[in-house]
Formats: sequence, structure tokens, C-alpha cells
Amino acid sequence: MIHKIEIPTPFAVGDVNAFLVKGDALSLFDAGPKTPEAYEALKYGLKEAGYTFNDVEQVFLTHHHPDHAGWIDAFDNAEILGHPYNNVWLKRDEAFFNYHDQFYLERLLEEGVPEQYLSWVPKMKRPIAMMGERLLDKKINEGDAVPGHPGWTILETLGHAQSHLVFWNDKTHEMIGGDLLLGKVSSNPLIEPPLNPADERPRSLLQYNASLKRLLTLPIETIYAGHGEEVHGIHSLIEKRLMQQRERAMKVRAMLADGPRTIFELTQELFPTVYEKELGLTLSETIGQIDYLLDEGFILETRDAHGVFIYEQN
Repeated sequence: MIHKIEIPTPFAVGDVNAFLVKGDALSLFDAGPKTPEAYEALKYGLKEAGYTFNDVEQVFLTHHHPDHAGWIDAFDNAEILGHPYNNVWLKRDEAFFNYHDQFYLERLLEEGVPEQYLSWVPKMKRPIAMMGERLLDKKINEGDAVPGHPGWTILETLGHAQSHLVFWNDKTHEMIGGDLLLGKVSSNPLIEPPLNPADERPRSLLQYNASLKRLLTLPIETIYAGHGEEVHGIHSLIEKRLMQQRERAMKVRAMLADGPRTIFELTQELFPTVYEKELGLTLSETIGQIDYLLDEGFILETRDAHGVFIYEQN
């Protein structure tokens, strides 16, 4: 039994899906944002399936984003399970906030973002208020069996988030997919701090493409997606998304024919009407295209006297 619970969010993406699964244990996959409206939707969805919050034995997180990791606090009788990276966001102590702000400030400066936009960094933390405040009871990762659900396996699928996991059943060919592959829209591979501060910035789009390509090796028939309807025709959709991604990257490469650019300059050209309102998302998108082009050898990266990265055609 996989029972979908549609939960409203205050985010542009719209409703988020949680999935209640009855196996040897009763488990919920994702828990919506921590808002009163989401709580009521969860309560209603559980009741519709004949359960209450107290009946749920396990809550699995596909990833740490606020629209998925909110109401973990509401399940007093449940264990919370997820990727180890979830905990730095769920704990969110002063050391983490300092690391968070420093990481993004350094990225903005090297991307050539003007000083008047640097106040965006503290604003990034606002959605964190809609995340739960309970740490994981159990850390899970690649290759682990899903406790309480024989036949289900955990796959690490980084890219959209540095904590992203999916849950795969190779007998039924079903997957609980979080935000890895959505039917109507492409997932945005977000730039996030590495778990280990000594590590380099994760190349989120390259990770994301690798995660999608991995799905091409699996006989998946249905993905229970984090937003929207269930996804079918998975392999053809992935091929389409990868082709669209390459086309977007080639557009950025063509823009560099006019001369070298910074990430910020490219972002302004790519998203002239929205970059100021959605600075984080648009910069993440541009950085993804640049990472792709660098990886393919299409462009060159240099650094100016101020530490700003400059990109030009190879």
C-alpha cells in the first residue's frame, strides 16, 4: 500500500507529496513544511488511510529541504531516518549558521555579485523556520535496505540536494523519488555547502545528471514524485531532460562568443526579469551550466585580481 498525501506549501513549487507505506512497519516518506496548513493536511491524509500521527513508526526523508522535512516533530512514536547531511540543517546551531553564511558569501564574491546584493545571504535562512527541529534517529545511505519494507533499497541520488535519497523496489519496479524526477518541471540542482567544510563546492548539476543517468540502468515503471502526479515513461523523460539541459548549456556557451563573463553577468542575461527576486535559484542554474561546460571542455575559467571567476570560450 502506497497512500499519497498532498500537502500545501507556501513555496512557488506548490503542493508537496508525502507517501504513507504499510509494510512490516508503517512509514511516512517526507513530512511537508512546518506550517499549520501542512499539519492539517497531514492529519487528514493519515485519517483517510485509517491512521493517526501516533501510528506512524518511521519517517523517512528524501532530502532536507523545508517543503519535505517540516513536520518530523509531530511523530512522537516514530524514528526519523535520512541521509547524514540532513542533521546539519535540522540541528542548525550557531556554528552551522556561521558556516552557511560564510559559504554563500564567498560564492557570491567569486561569482562577481555586486555588494548591494550581499544582504541576500541572511535572507536565505528564512525558509529554515519551516523545517523540523528533531535530529535523525538513524542515518541511512546508499545500498541500505529500507527497514520495515522488504524488497526496498536506498539509493543516494545527489544533485537537487546534498542529502537526496530515493527508495527503490526492484520487485515492483516502483520508486519513491523525492525531487529527483518530476513530471511537469525540471528539478533545480541547488548550490549547497559541503558536509565537510574542507571539501570543494559540490558540482550539483553534474551530480544531478549522474543521478538521472543512473535511473536509466533501472527498469523503473513508476516514480512517486515529491511534487505533482506519479511519473511514468521514465527513461524517455530522462533523455528529454538531459537533452534540454545540454541545450541550455550550449546557449550559455554561445553567449560567451561576445567575450568573457562572470557568473553574475551571465545570470543577468539569462534571467533579466527574475534574477533580483530569485537570486539563489538563478545563480544556481547559471553555475550548473558553467560546471557542465567546464566538464565538457567547452570553456575556460580564470580568476581576476579580485578573486572573481571569469569564463570564456575554449
